[in-house]
Amino acid sequence: MAAAPRKIEIDAWRNLVFPNEIRKFRKQRNIGSLLELAEQIPDLTYIRLSKIERGEVFARTAELRAIAAALHVAPADLLIDIDKPAFDIGNWAEPIVGSDHVDPESDRIAVLIAAAVRARRAADDALTISVLEEEYGIAPVILSRIENAHKPFDRWNDDVRKALRRLLGAKDDSALIAEVGALHADGKLDDMLPLVANPRSRIAKTRARIAALRKELAATGDSGAETGADTASPRPAAPPAPRIVPAPSREPIETPVLEGPVPVLDAAAPAALPAAEAPPPKGHSTTVRLVPVYGLALPDGLLARTPTDALVEAPRGAGPRTYGLRIGRSTLGPGLPGRAILVVDPDRFPSAGGLAVIEQDEGLRVIAITFDRQGQTLGFSLNPDIEVALDAVDPARVASVLSAIFE
Repeated sequence: MAAAPRKIEIDAWRNLVFPNEIRKFRKQRNIGSLLELAEQIPDLTYIRLSKIERGEVFARTAELRAIAAALHVAPADLLIDIDKPAFDIGNWAEPIVGSDHVDPESDRIAVLIAAAVRARRAADDALTISVLEEEYGIAPVILSRIENAHKPFDRWNDDVRKALRRLLGAKDDSALIAEVGALHADGKLDDMLPLVANPRSRIAKTRARIAALRKELAATGDSGAETGADTASPRPAAPPAPRIVPAPSREPIETPVLEGPVPVLDAAAPAALPAAEAPPPKGHSTTVRLVPVYGLALPDGLLARTPTDALVEAPRGAGPRTYGLRIGRSTLGPGLPGRAILVVDPDRFPSAGGLAVIEQDEGLRVIAITFDRQGQTLGFSLNPDIEVALDAVDPARVASVLSAIFE
C-alpha cells in the first residue's frame, strides 16, 4: 500500500507581506484611482506605489512619509498592527485579490516546483540568475515568480514549462510533477519549503519590518496622528506635473524605434538647458533625462508609434529604450484621462496592479495588469472592453509603464 503524500503547509497569502491602510485612507479622501495618488507623489513611480498599496513589497520610510503627506495623515497611521485580534489578512486582501479560491492541488504543485528550483540552485553555485536567463531562457522576473509560487505550473506558457523541465531533468509535464513529488517525499525539499509557503515566516517578517518602520518614524517624530488630520480633511493639491519640453526641432523623428541612449540634459551646465529654464541654485546639480514622445490614435483603442514634437522627463532608473506615449483617449476609465502621457520602459516587465503597453499587430494597446486567483496574468482595458491573457504574449512585446504625466 502506497504511503500517503506528506502534507505541505501552504500560506495562501504568501505574496502579501505588507498589509497597510493606504487603500482605506485613499478611499476616505475620495481618491478613487491609484493613478490620482501617484500624480501627487512625483518621486514614487505608479508601479512601486501599486506594489506598496497591495502589500507586495515593504515601503521604505521616505516612501511612507511621501504617501502620508499626499493623504494628509501621519505616516504611522498607514501601518497596521497585524497582532490585533481584529486583523484578518484574508479580509484585508479581499478587495485586492477577490474572493475566488485557488485549487489546492495546483497550489501544492506550484509550491513544490518553487522549492525544487530553489534546491537546484542551492546545490549548484554556477547556476546563477544570469545563467538561468542566458542558457534556460528564464528571465529574472519570471524566476522570482516561480521561486515564490506566484502562479500554478499549468498557467505558465510552453517556453517556461520547457525550461523548468530541462532544469529539473523531466521529459514532460507529468514527469516534472512526479519528480518534485518524489523530492518532497524523500525530504529533499524540507529546507526550501519554509522559504516559499510558511505563514509563520511571512508573519514574522511582516511583524519585524513594521516594527522597524514604527521605530524609524518615531525617531523623526512621525509616530503620532497629524494635527487636524481626519477623514474630513481636504484633499491636498496635486503638485504640478512635469513640464512637457518641446523638442529643439520641429522635424519629425525619423524612426519610431528607439535604439541606444536617449538625450540627457545636465542641469549643472546652463548652456545645455532650454532657454526657458532657470539655472539651479549654486552648488546644486541635477540630471534631467528627456525622452521622445510618440502616439497617434487608431481605431479600437490602439495607438500608432508615430513621433510627435515633444519630449518628456523620464524617472530615475528608466531603461535606455524608455519613451513617452500620448494616449489621447480614456481607455482605462476616468483614472487615466486621455490627456496624459505614459512613460514606457520596454526593458521592464509589468506586475499586477501596474500598467503596461503591449505591441499588437495593429498597434500599441495600453492595459491594466492583474492576476486572477489561479495565478494567470491578465491585462484589460475598459474602452473598448478587452481582456488579454498576458502569459500567452511574447515578453518582448510587453513594456512596463513607469509613470503618467497629465497635460
